[in-house]
Amino acid sequence: MSENNDGESRTDPADQEPIPMMQRLLDNPFLLLLLGILVPAVFYIIWGIIEITQIPIAE
Repeated sequence: MSENNDGESRTDPADQEPIPMMQRLLDNPFLLLLLGILVPAVFYIIWGIIEITQIPIAE
């Protein structure tokens, strides 16, 4: 809220707008921590599975 020259407080129209869903998600540090751990883990697991399937079978 801001005050005008008369000392009266008024609400700013920008304060009335709802916060977008994506901003609320990205403002959550625990969600960012979880994503920072899960995305590389899943990537390396998939990469490892692909590498294992490409190893030739010994005769």
